[in-house]
Amino acid sequence: MHDDRSLVESRLKRVLDERIRPAVYPESVPLQAGIWTAPGEPVPVAEGLAAPRTPIAVGDAWGAPWGTSWLTVSGAVPEEWTGRTVEALIDLGFDANMPGFQCEGLVYRPDGTPVKGLHPRNQWVRIAAPAAGGEEVLLHVEAASNPVILDYHPFLPTGLGDKDTAGDRPQYRLARLDLAVFDETVWELVNDLEVLGELMAELPVEGARRWEVLRAVERALDAVDLQDVNGTAAAARAELAGVLASPAEPSAHRISAVGHAHIDSAWLWPLRETVRKVARTTANMTALLEDQPDFVYTMSQAQQYAWIKEHRPEVYARVKKAVAEGRFVPAGGMWVESDTNMPSSEAMARQFVHGKRFFLDEFGVENQEAWLPDTFGFAGGLPQIIKEAGSRWLLTQKISWSQVNSFPHHTFWWEGVDGTRIFTHFPPVDTYNCSMRGKEIAHAVRNFKDKGRARHSLAPTGWGDGGGGTTREMIAKAARLRDLEGSATVRWERPAEFFAKAQAEYPEPPVWVGELYLELHRATLTSQARTKQGNRASENLLREAELWAATAAVRAGLPYPYEELDRVWKTVLLHQFHDILPGSSIAWVHREAERTYAAVAEELGGIIGRAQRALAGEPERDGAEVVFNSAPHAAAGVPAGGARRADTLPAAATRCTVEPRDGGGFVLDNGLLRAVVDGRGLLVSVVDLDTGRETVAPGAAANLLQLHPDFPNMWDAWDVDRFYRNTVTDLTVADGLTVATDTPEAVSVRVTRSFGASTAVQTLSLTAGARRVDLVTEVDWHETEKFLKAAFPLDLHTDRYAAETQFGHLYRPTHTNTSWEAAKFEACNHRFVHFEEPGWGVSLVTASTYGHDVTRTVRPEDGGTTTTVRVSLLRAPRFPDPHTDQGVHRFRHALVPGASVGDAVREGYLINLPERRVPGSADVAPLVSVGEEAVVLSAVKLADDGSGDVVVRLYESRGGRARTRLTAGFALAGARYCDLLERPRDEEQVRVEGDDVLVELRPFQLLTLRLARA
Repeated sequence: MHDDRSLVESRLKRVLDERIRPAVYPESVPLQAGIWTAPGEPVPVAEGLAAPRTPIAVGDAWGAPWGTSWLTVSGAVPEEWTGRTVEALIDLGFDANMPGFQCEGLVYRPDGTPVKGLHPRNQWVRIAAPAAGGEEVLLHVEAASNPVILDYHPFLPTGLGDKDTAGDRPQYRLARLDLAVFDETVWELVNDLEVLGELMAELPVEGARRWEVLRAVERALDAVDLQDVNGTAAAARAELAGVLASPAEPSAHRISAVGHAHIDSAWLWPLRETVRKVARTTANMTALLEDQPDFVYTMSQAQQYAWIKEHRPEVYARVKKAVAEGRFVPAGGMWVESDTNMPSSEAMARQFVHGKRFFLDEFGVENQEAWLPDTFGFAGGLPQIIKEAGSRWLLTQKISWSQVNSFPHHTFWWEGVDGTRIFTHFPPVDTYNCSMRGKEIAHAVRNFKDKGRARHSLAPTGWGDGGGGTTREMIAKAARLRDLEGSATVRWERPAEFFAKAQAEYPEPPVWVGELYLELHRATLTSQARTKQGNRASENLLREAELWAATAAVRAGLPYPYEELDRVWKTVLLHQFHDILPGSSIAWVHREAERTYAAVAEELGGIIGRAQRALAGEPERDGAEVVFNSAPHAAAGVPAGGARRADTLPAAATRCTVEPRDGGGFVLDNGLLRAVVDGRGLLVSVVDLDTGRETVAPGAAANLLQLHPDFPNMWDAWDVDRFYRNTVTDLTVADGLTVATDTPEAVSVRVTRSFGASTAVQTLSLTAGARRVDLVTEVDWHETEKFLKAAFPLDLHTDRYAAETQFGHLYRPTHTNTSWEAAKFEACNHRFVHFEEPGWGVSLVTASTYGHDVTRTVRPEDGGTTTTVRVSLLRAPRFPDPHTDQGVHRFRHALVPGASVGDAVREGYLINLPERRVPGSADVAPLVSVGEEAVVLSAVKLADDGSGDVVVRLYESRGGRARTRLTAGFALAGARYCDLLERPRDEEQVRVEGDDVLVELRPFQLLTLRLARA
C-alpha cells in the first residue's frame, strides 16, 4: 500500500503539472503590444494612456528598476470562439517569487477605468463570458518594474533599494501576451485534484479516509485522456464527486477565512509604490467580490484607503460600494499597522483616533478589532489604548515567529499594565498569507492550543506583504473545504463574526499578563537611528504644538491650526509603520523619511513659534525673555505647561565646579552629585551627596562604549542574535580629554575616541540644581556589521527593573531563570529605565534611543551585585539598506542617581522637552494643571470637532492610585469624560468644583476629558 500511495502522489503531480493545468487554456492567439516608458516617476493615468507607443513583443526586455512602463495590448476574439469564455493572459516576466516582490501591473480600459491588477498568481483578464466572436480587445497596463530585492539569496547587499543607486538595466522580459479560451471544467478539475491531493498528504496513513481519497484520485486520473484533457475533464470530475461530497465530522475544527492582503505601507518598496500596490489589490478584490457571492475581504490601515481615495477614485468608489454591502470590511481601526513598541503614548492613541475616525467618516463603520498581523511584538500599554478607542479584540500572527518559546495559547485574554484585558487571537495557521493549501489547514488544526475548550480559529487568506490579495483559486479551494471529511470546515466570515463566535464559545480563556514580546527582530529597536530620532522629535514637537496652539487660542485668540496638525499627525503616524520606524526598509524609504521629518520639524516649529510669540508679549527691554516649559512637570521654577519671565526665575541653590583628578581625568561637582571621570574619559564614580551612595559598581566604568560584531543568522536589519555578545571591544582609549565648560551654572568634560573608521565625542555634564549627569554622544559612524552600545554598570541588587511604555511602565527581570526571561536579551523602553533597591534607585533616561539590555553579575571580590544596563546606539547591517546609519549621529542620555520611579518619569520628560526661550515679558499660566505629580498630562489640545472645548489626556504614571484636582486656567462651563476619539461617555460622571475637576485614577489608568469653556 505504501508504494501505491507514493505512485499515485507522484502521478498526480506530473499529470497536473504537464497536462491538466496547461489544458485550462487549450487555445490561444497572440496579442499585439506597444510600450511607452515614463522618464521619471509615475505619471497620471491620462498621460500614460495618451503617450506614444513603440512596438514590443514577447521576449523583449523592458523595465529599469523602479520604472513605469505603459503597455497597450490589442487584438480580436476569433469568430470560432463564439460562446466560449475568453481571457487575456499577460505575463510581464514574472518569476516564481511571491506576488508583490517583483514587477506588477494595473490594467485599464481605454477610458482609463481600472480593471484589475496583475501579478505572478493572477495573470488573467476576463474578456468575454460567453464571447460573441470578433470582439475587439484593447487594454492598457501600467506596469511597474519594481526590482526583486528579497531574492533567493535574500541577505546580500544590493543597490537596488534606492532609485539613485539601482541603475537602469532592464529587469524583465515579456513572457506572454495572448488571448485564450478559458476551460472552466478543466480549471475546476485542477482545484478538485489540488484540494484532494493536499488533503490526502495530511491524513493519517492508517485511516480509511486517506485511502478513499487516494482511490478516487486514482480513478480520476485513469479517466483523463492525456491527449484529450478538455474532452475528459468532466468524467474525471465525476470520479471525485463522492469524496468531495463527504461531510466533515461534527467535531471538526472551524476556520473563519478572511480575505486579506497584508500590504506593507513601505518596506522593499517606497511609499509611492504602495499607493499603486493598494490600487492593484483593491481593484482585484472588488472584482472578486462581484463574482463570488460568499467571499468577504478585509483591509486595515486607513492611510491605504485614503491613498485610493486620492489617487484612484474609481477604485475607491467600488470599495465604498462593497463596504456598504458589508463585504469589503475595514479592519484594525488604526492609521497604519504601526510598530507598537516604540511609538509614544499619544502617538499610539492617535493611530486609533485617526484610523477609526476615517472609517466612521467615510463608511459609517466602527470596527471592534485591532488588526496587527505582522507587528514585531506588542507593548504592555496597548490593551488599554485599544479599549479606550472603543475596540475590544486583537488579532496578530507574528508571535508565532518567536525563536525560543512557543506561545502557550491561541485565544486568550491579554492583560496590559493597567489591568485592562483584551480578547486576543493568534491564528494557528501561522501565516497572514494563507492560500488554502491543505498543509496550511492541517497545520492550523494540529497547532491549535485550545483544543477541547474552543474550536474556532481565523485564517487571513490572500497574498500579502507586497499585496495581491485573495485569488479565485483560493476561493475555489475554500468552497471545497466548506464541509469536507478529514478537514477543518472553512467559511468566509468578517473578523467581527469570528471574534463574536470565538468569545461566545470560550468566555473564560487563559490570561497573559504584560507585554507580548517577540523573540525575534530585536534589532529593530536600533536600526536606522535617524528615522527613530525623527520620530521621537516629531512626537515631542506635536505635543508642544498642540499645547501652545491651544493655549494661544484660549488666551490670545490665535486661530487653532486644526488642518495643519491633522495632516502632520497623519504623516508621523504613517512613518510609524512597522517597517519604517523599526528601520527594516530599503534605503529609499529612510532617505525620504529623513527629509519628511525635517519638513515636519520646520512646520511644527512655525506653529510653536507663532503661538509662543503671541503668548510672550512684547519684551520690555532688549534681551528680555520668557522661558516656556512644555513638560508635564515643573522645571527650574517654570510651571508645567506654562512660562515665566527669565529674569524672575530663582537662581540655583548650588554651584558647579570641575577640578583635575589625581592620576588623570576630572572631578565634577554641583553640590548634589560628584562625578569622577578618569584619564580614559570614563565615568568611574557618581556619588549621591545627600546619601553618600555610590552609583557606579566598584572597579567598573560607566558611559563605556562597547563594540560588537553583528552578523545575525537572518534578517540583517531586523535581528540581533544572542551570540553577538561573545565578542566585545571596550573603547577605553581616549584621543583627547578636556574641560569643555567651567561656569558656576554648568561644568562639562569632553572625551574624543577613534575606532575602526569611526570617531566618537562624548560630553559629560553637571548643571547647577540638577540631580543628573547629562551625557551627549556624537558618533561619526563608518563601520560595517558592528553594534555600538554604551554600558552603565550600577552598584545595585535588584531582580527586576522598570522600562517606560505607553501610559506607564512595565517590569522585566534582570535574571534569566527561564527561557522566557533569557530570550529578552534586547528590549524596548521609551524615556527611561529604572533600577531600585528599597529606598534608593538609579534611572537612565534617553532622548531618542529605544533598545537596551540588562544583565546582573555577582562580584567575587566582595559578593556584591552589579546590574549593568546598556543602551543600544548604532548598528551597521547591509540588508536591505547597505549603508544603514553611516554618518554623524548625536544621542542624549542622563544618569539619575537617587531616583524614584517618579523621578524617572519626570527626568525622562524633561530630557525630551527642554525649555524654549522666546523674546517677551509675560508670564503664561498653564491652560490646565494637575496637583499630583504622579498624574501626567499626555496631551492638552483643542477638540478635533472645532467646538473650542479643551481636551486633556492624563494618566497615572507610577503604578499606584492617585487623586488630584485638575484645574482649568479658564472659566469652566462643564467637563465630561470621553474616549480617545473625544466622544463623551454619559455613564461616567465628572466631579466639578468651580474650575476644578476632581479626578481619581487606578494604577496606570488613562483618562480623556473634554472641558467646555464658559
